[in-house]
Amino acid sequence: MAATEKEFTEAETRMQALRQAGHAVAARYDRKASRIVVRLSTGLELAFPPALAEGLADAAPADLADIEISPAGLGLHWPKLDADLYIPALLQGVFGSRRWMAAQLGAAGGRARTNAKAESSRSNGRKGGRPRRSGATK
Repeated sequence: MAATEKEFTEAETRMQALRQAGHAVAARYDRKASRIVVRLSTGLELAFPPALAEGLADAAPADLADIEISPAGLGLHWPKLDADLYIPALLQGVFGSRRWMAAQLGAAGGRARTNAKAESSRSNGRKGGRPRRSGATK
């Protein structure tokens, strides 16, 4: 499907607006701090641990150090990892796809330890544990 001239012009306009909010001018992996550091055109530096970002969590330092910035400065690419991050999303605290982010939040919630959760678990244990699903087969 080919883009029309109008669609292309509209996309260019959107990109320019995003770039004005800040685009990457440099990116590196700081081995000492174990952080990805991105310097934006606005002077802001964004640093985050690789474990927070989709596709970077278990990567070797040498692979994390090989970062490419897209021509528009709105994307970061790790060629050895086939991982990509979008600068406007990073600035909003989005470190991966919607599905991946939901899985991270769900895992964090499952690890949470609160007094209410512990009491609920003890209460269910006194009742014989988690009830079986109705109609479940083994």
